[in-house]
Amino acid sequence: MSEEIKLGWEEWVSLPDLGLPALRAKVDTGARTSALHAYEIERFGPASKPKVRFAVHPIPGRDDLSIPCSAEIIDRREVISSNGEAESRYVIRTNIKVGTKSWPIEVTLTDRRGMSNHMLLGRQALTEAVTVVPAEKFQQPELSFDVYHSTRVRKMAPNRALRVAVLSREANYSTARLVAEGEERGHVVETIDTTRCYMAINALAPDVYYDGKRLPRYDAVIPRIGASITSYGTAVVRQFETIGTYCINGSAGITQSRDKLCAHQLMARHKIGMPNTAFAASPKDTDGLIGLVGTAPLIVKLLESTQGKGVVLAETKKAAQSVIDAFRGLKANFLVQDFVKEAAGEDIRCLVVGGKVVAAMKRTGAEGDFRSNLHRGGSAQVVRISKAEREAAVKAARVFGLKLAGVDLLRSEGGPKVLEVNSSPGLEGIEKASGKNIAGLLYDHIETHVRPQPVRRRKTD
Repeated sequence: MSEEIKLGWEEWVSLPDLGLPALRAKVDTGARTSALHAYEIERFGPASKPKVRFAVHPIPGRDDLSIPCSAEIIDRREVISSNGEAESRYVIRTNIKVGTKSWPIEVTLTDRRGMSNHMLLGRQALTEAVTVVPAEKFQQPELSFDVYHSTRVRKMAPNRALRVAVLSREANYSTARLVAEGEERGHVVETIDTTRCYMAINALAPDVYYDGKRLPRYDAVIPRIGASITSYGTAVVRQFETIGTYCINGSAGITQSRDKLCAHQLMARHKIGMPNTAFAASPKDTDGLIGLVGTAPLIVKLLESTQGKGVVLAETKKAAQSVIDAFRGLKANFLVQDFVKEAAGEDIRCLVVGGKVVAAMKRTGAEGDFRSNLHRGGSAQVVRISKAEREAAVKAARVFGLKLAGVDLLRSEGGPKVLEVNSSPGLEGIEKASGKNIAGLLYDHIETHVRPQPVRRRKTD
């Protein structure tokens, strides 16, 4: 900043890096350090590169309007306030804009609620090119608080660092990619073992605890709930929902998609194409059950089957009777489905993120295996899907309210048939087959829905 700039004792300023387009600041040459009103101040991130998150009431007296912010911590200092009390404050560096001029300044974070100006400019922020006229004010163009009531505020919001939790018990490819991609974007991503969480369930302070400590507030949670812990895992997700955390997939959607009977009933209700299906709990009328689906060959699968386990192809009616009798002997609940011959052992995995199919791959089973699961030795290659297939995948994910879903479907003579909707789809096969950064697309969705915007709370009397 080379040209001279004149400031009065009060000026309109903006802090664009923090998403604060208009603030009234007091210019005080008697104060060494600049200060910004902040509350709910919380440190997060690694000790080597700590960050701070906080909220700002940009308009004095308007506690119902709040802007969430975050920044890197550059220092922590003891500051003597105007009443003579010492306070330890986090220090951040950000750009200030006054009129057409912009320059970096250091700012301490403190609660200035009740003061007429929610920002104070100390002499450290005033460069040699700044002249202060103590008897005047608003020497620079005036701004307006009306900007906070405009939809432009969200568009002007900076790419602030987010705190994200990945609920996962396994250190697999998908978890590693979600952590790496988030950290590359400057976010703080923590892997949380779902089974080590426990919850305080009450109306006033519902919290989630982990290894003896209360978990911090996360901007977003990415659930990777395994089939073996569906009930407990969804309870943890439900607790985060209660707190108000943005969950990529909600507890209800995970539960419904994991329950194969419930999933098929929901898809049938919403007229989503799927193979003819019948459900039974150890029926005596085996022939009647088979007749509901059609003729052999048939697929018989346990309700709790995952990754192709508990799924049997019965090529003849006699074989189907034998399998059903065996499941009946185990007192197991199962589905019987029509076998789509024209699929020829292949299915399509559509990866849906935020209501859009972002990638699709064709999975082919290993030689001699009708199941196309990659975990069972199947292979995958990128595939171009039809409009009908795309619409079926999107609709299936929407029925369960899933923002991230792997929708498996078959190509049949009667159009696409949805087999399953997976709420914790693996990323390895689809990323390698499509060459797309699926984890990055997921973070694009998270950032769009979680990044700061004006939060207006209802005023109470």
